[in-house]
Amino acid sequence: MGAQLWVLAPWAVLLLLQLAGASHVVHRSLEAEAATASVPASIVSPLLRTGYHFQPPMNWINDPNGPLYYKGWYHLFYQYNPKGAVWGNIVWAHSVSRDLINWIALEPAIKPDIPSDQYGCWSGSTTILADGTPAILYTGIDRPNINYQVQNIAFPKNKSDPLLREWVKPGYNPIASPEPGMNATQFRDPTTAWYADGHWRMLVGGLKGARRGVAYLYRSRDFKTWVRAKHPLHSALTGMWECPDFFPVQVSGQNGLDTSESGTKYVLKNSLDLTRYDYYTVGTYDNTTERYVPGNPDGDYRRLRYDYGNFYASKTFFDPVKRRRILLGWANESDSVTYDKAKGWAGIHSIPRKIWLDPSGKQLVQWPVEELEKLRGKPVSVSHKVVAPGEHFEVTGLGTYQADVEVSFEVSGLEKAEELDPAYADDAEKLCGVKGADVKGGVGPFGLWVLAAAGLEEKTAVFFRVFKGGSGKHVVLMCTDPTKSSLSPGLYKPTFAGFVDTDISSGKVSLRSLIDRSVVESFGAGGKTCILSRVYPSIAIGKDAHLYVFNNGEAEIKVSQLTAWEMKKPLMNGA
Repeated sequence: MGAQLWVLAPWAVLLLLQLAGASHVVHRSLEAEAATASVPASIVSPLLRTGYHFQPPMNWINDPNGPLYYKGWYHLFYQYNPKGAVWGNIVWAHSVSRDLINWIALEPAIKPDIPSDQYGCWSGSTTILADGTPAILYTGIDRPNINYQVQNIAFPKNKSDPLLREWVKPGYNPIASPEPGMNATQFRDPTTAWYADGHWRMLVGGLKGARRGVAYLYRSRDFKTWVRAKHPLHSALTGMWECPDFFPVQVSGQNGLDTSESGTKYVLKNSLDLTRYDYYTVGTYDNTTERYVPGNPDGDYRRLRYDYGNFYASKTFFDPVKRRRILLGWANESDSVTYDKAKGWAGIHSIPRKIWLDPSGKQLVQWPVEELEKLRGKPVSVSHKVVAPGEHFEVTGLGTYQADVEVSFEVSGLEKAEELDPAYADDAEKLCGVKGADVKGGVGPFGLWVLAAAGLEEKTAVFFRVFKGGSGKHVVLMCTDPTKSSLSPGLYKPTFAGFVDTDISSGKVSLRSLIDRSVVESFGAGGKTCILSRVYPSIAIGKDAHLYVFNNGEAEIKVSQLTAWEMKKPLMNGA
């Protein structure tokens, strides 16, 4: 790794030596070898495997489970198939880190080995009890073929071990089972529990009837015997609620709150099985009536998303050291199962993001954790550069296939903005589909072409476009357009988009894009709108990947400041 070795902290080297004989190393499967023959060579190229996003060395990964901080270590558990690059044979894999960036894989923490999880150990959360003991709450499958779901608990075998390498499951499992009238196949993913008024509380996601997503509420005095409340915490006609998350937020500042601390505002997030997106609301919670009330006036549960791209089954946790709440999400592949088997791996996690409540109180703001900046190499900068209509320029002097780019734009000529078609006023994704990066506009599209070929036959666009909305107010669209990201066949290349709640009347808007070989993770307006997209270039790979700033609008734009860093590789689970 040469110059990249500086990223490996002393703790990582010592732990690697300690675990050399125990850490599980997964080898390329015979299944992968057999599948390779019919797959484009670029797809199986190691240059498309991410450099600094979280993933195991091989095989399938999905939901992040139970992240926590314990005795000096960050722990991340995750849904993992140790036998292949497709979903199945799921265990709770386990990795540890000192800094959320360098990760070392340990042995799986939870495997199917008791009657109430013998057919699967699905998603869940961790809770730190009053005496400091961590507990895992998770969904088990206890019957074959029908995915009958129950909730289980596990504790560390030795809580003095900071690495939490072994877990035990008490004999009183399961702690919660479906009751008559409940859909036993749609009852899963317990949350981090919170404590108030002598009771612990947790949520379990569910489906009532054909359409009503439900956050079932359970209470316990001893964290052993759990009783379902008469009413759910909240519900909505959205379809099944997976992977619920519920936590308090401060109304000012960027500090986070522990899940059991009281807050003026609360966030309820659910992953919608029907859409495969994560939605949240900001509202109020009364632990006397046990009701949560969303703050949005029309009750539209699908107005706010953590991420408007490929991002699902997310989980947050409170970091007591830096008093922040951190968000992680799963990004699946958007190639094919055949391609995944050939690669021998599938799925990554987003970069950990710090989240907090925007001063408006209407939404959350997200930003990559500050530790990521340790991977930055020498910066390349561009300042005060005007980009005329129809023009573009290349950012050179660094390897842009694995980079961190921050850019501030100044926009003039807002009077040239297009009228927003009311048919798309509530559907940013559809609007981006018809107003993509190559469709010329008034103010925009302008932004970045990333992972682009020298001849631009491959490029992924991350851009803004400004419209005239109602009452003379301007509306800002942020979009990732990967429709020209690759010449390889058989890829899913959807456009992703979200509206940005920012005042563009100042003429200023910012963008940060984390580029990592086959993923582009972008943050608009300081983290108000986020979009993660998976792409698989066939030409713009490695040193053949280029970075450009472009303007396809009628109004000129100015890059007031652009800084780009080539990113080094961290330690990543032994890969």
